[in-house]
Amino acid sequence: MTTAEAFQQNVLPTYGRFPLVPVRGAGCRLWDETGKSYLDFCTGIAVCSLGHCHPRLVEAIRKQAGELMHVSNLYQIPQQAELAKEINEHHVKLPGKIFFSNSGAEANDGLIKSARRFGHKRPQADGSPRYEVLTFQQSFHGRTLGSMAATGQAKIQEGFDPLLPGFRYLPYNDIAALENAVRPETAAILLEPIQGEGGVNTATREFMRAVADLCKKHDLLLLFDEVQTGFGRCGDSMAWRMTAPEIQPDGISWAKGMGGGVPIGAFWLSDRSIDDEGTALSSLLGPGSHGSTYGGNPLVCAAALAVVQEIREKDLAMNAILQEVRIRSTIESWNLPVVTEIRGKGLLLGIGLDPARIPTPVGKTPALVVVSALMERGLLVPPAGPNTIRLLPPLNVTDSEIDEALAHLFAVLSGF
Repeated sequence: MTTAEAFQQNVLPTYGRFPLVPVRGAGCRLWDETGKSYLDFCTGIAVCSLGHCHPRLVEAIRKQAGELMHVSNLYQIPQQAELAKEINEHHVKLPGKIFFSNSGAEANDGLIKSARRFGHKRPQADGSPRYEVLTFQQSFHGRTLGSMAATGQAKIQEGFDPLLPGFRYLPYNDIAALENAVRPETAAILLEPIQGEGGVNTATREFMRAVADLCKKHDLLLLFDEVQTGFGRCGDSMAWRMTAPEIQPDGISWAKGMGGGVPIGAFWLSDRSIDDEGTALSSLLGPGSHGSTYGGNPLVCAAALAVVQEIREKDLAMNAILQEVRIRSTIESWNLPVVTEIRGKGLLLGIGLDPARIPTPVGKTPALVVVSALMERGLLVPPAGPNTIRLLPPLNVTDSEIDEALAHLFAVLSGF
């Protein structure tokens, strides 16, 4: 039985899978079952921050697996405390506390629960709790019932009614719409500094500042979804600082690149006081309020610690900035009509495509046509909506690997 046949018979068809069967990876390279080599600029959709099978990550997993893989969160896990300390002191650089989960969707569910708990502690004038979270059109926050309800894309939600109530979706980067949106029941604003799945759309500095000002004015929580953007991907440990470094969020969610391939997510809550009694925001989720069986176990924390320390110690965020310049300048020099723009920051870049120039079969989008053509040549990239492809190489990608990928891109895009 082939892999494709085994999938068809045994696996739920929740993904439109490409006909690629990867079996081995090393650095920026991936090999399929036929032995064909690919340059991987998808990296598990921004997950493999250090590429495939990085020696430091492999050794951390091997060592921890031989000592202790899992223990209940009923006990104090030293690897979890060490990882939280690393993130707080060297990446967020603000006083706060962290909860570890298994995915970005779970991390965002944690932020949503935190907003509701805050809305009970800081209720409306009549004493009824605030519960609403404002999010944005074309956002993506996950596929659990909570994170899906927070996502501003109808196609993600179709067929799952009734959705969890308490969300409204505003136009991204629209300050006027934002200023008129707050209601008495509003408790928080949740946004991605760069919308990855929604087309690689970057929040402007003016918009980010307007969001922060509005949160202060109306006593709302400012929550950043850094699941795809965090830990060096966009040129800083935290992507919001690339746009508006003076902002201090109340909550942040992460996953993807923080684990380098192991399933780990997390959310952070600020230690700031939310009332005259000195109640810390981070104290609102006490014992019994939230939990995860596997979240933050010794194995995944040891792996994630190796990843985030490698990113920091090797200054891979700076490499993301330098490679962005290399990519942008090269693609712009081509002056190809099919390329409408390059969006994003660091190594989360979206290449906008002119759909009128790409012959598109029924059932495919222009982005999928280009992705498939690049795969044939040996370059893996994911789509980001119907008319955008994403470049998500490892943060330690080299100049020569960037040049090789650009050669593939030019060969495909110049044909349209």
